[in-house]
Amino acid sequence: MNRKLVSAVLGAAMASTVLAGCGSTASAPAAQTEETAAEEETAAGEETADTAEAGAESAAGKVYYLNFKPEADEHWQSLAAAYTEETGVPVTVVTAASGEYETTLQSEIAKSDAPTLFQVNGPVGLANWKDYCYDLTGSDIVGNLTSDAYALKNDEGAIAGVAYVIESYGIITNKALLEKAGYSVDDIQSFDDLKKVADDIQARADELGVKGAFASTGMDASSDWRFKTHLANLPIYYEYQEDGIDRADAIKGSYLDNYKNVFDLYITDSTCDPAELSAKTADDARNEFLNGEAVFYQNGSWEYGSLSDKYSDDELAMIPIYFGVNDAKEGLCTGTENYWCVNAEAAPEDIQATLDFMNWCVSSETGTKVMAEDMGFTIPFTTAQESPNVFVKQDAEMTAAGKTPVSWNFTTMPSENWKNGVGSALTAYAAGTGDWEAVKAAFVDGWASEYAMMQ
Repeated sequence: MNRKLVSAVLGAAMASTVLAGCGSTASAPAAQTEETAAEEETAAGEETADTAEAGAESAAGKVYYLNFKPEADEHWQSLAAAYTEETGVPVTVVTAASGEYETTLQSEIAKSDAPTLFQVNGPVGLANWKDYCYDLTGSDIVGNLTSDAYALKNDEGAIAGVAYVIESYGIITNKALLEKAGYSVDDIQSFDDLKKVADDIQARADELGVKGAFASTGMDASSDWRFKTHLANLPIYYEYQEDGIDRADAIKGSYLDNYKNVFDLYITDSTCDPAELSAKTADDARNEFLNGEAVFYQNGSWEYGSLSDKYSDDELAMIPIYFGVNDAKEGLCTGTENYWCVNAEAAPEDIQATLDFMNWCVSSETGTKVMAEDMGFTIPFTTAQESPNVFVKQDAEMTAAGKTPVSWNFTTMPSENWKNGVGSALTAYAAGTGDWEAVKAAFVDGWASEYAMMQ
């Protein structure tokens, strides 16, 4: 529900109350008995109490959440409506378009009715928005975190944000189609294994009734984050591991050849020609997988809800994005870039309303059920329900078996502009109008120049 609609509904309700009061006065008889006068006095007192109660309710504040996740918009809208119905507190959810969150936040935060709840993606995002972040130290939601590691602190040590979801991504696999091709997930334990299987499936696509081994590597704005951010995380992760660091203002690109190998596999063993990828969307890739036109699909645990409507848990698996580095130990990419922050410049009653809403989302039966089952989230709170998400369970099984989850280091990427530069270079490379050297330049030189601008 947008803010204008909320205002219209509240305005209509207030007008209705005023008109009802006028009607009562106009219809009052000229002569009154002591009994009717007493009744009217009681009624007037009750009306005054109702008005005071309504005023107290309106003073309880309101919530405006600028949501980062387009795929979860429908569920956030339903949660907002449920909370308003339960508490009377107006909650507005506005969802930014894919890849446009920072731009949208910059626009919205300047308005008089700015978001009371927004998101940063980690330390880099916090650096941009730290002056707007309310200190969450001592709040109920921080007290319910399962680990202090999920509290995002500013330079002064104050808690500026809390992680509200832990997710995993990798290569989602249709086990039935894989078995039809004569393989199982156990046959894929390295990049070489993955390439061998994918190449074979691609060569036998017509025989197997598929269009390609991999769903389209769409490079339009709804899909390119899967490759300029999520896939690009792996060369950063392995370089950081090698150098024993967790962020850098300059990157060497030591593992960009591995990045190329995986991207080449995606765009050649595919449902479509590489030249078509610039226009392919996230919906295209999802539908190709749903329709059984592809065996593999790089995406995350958040896709479970859309896939489980068609496939049972026994038919779905998520395998690591094997990178040819330490494949025997590599697990799924697991972490978060989703930190809730409360707008410190909001009215005090709106700040409190927002804190209450956040805590309700991660502690109430309604909130935790929607976040776990419908959104497919693992929420890092002691009050959380166990997720039914099969990909979450597989991540836990891999970790228990000794696989090391790949951390989310893309939160240290310097900017959205850097990601867009890498995405443009990847798109040109796939289309044959650019070369891999341009991708390397966008990755390495672009990283250094973007960080230099931040100094």
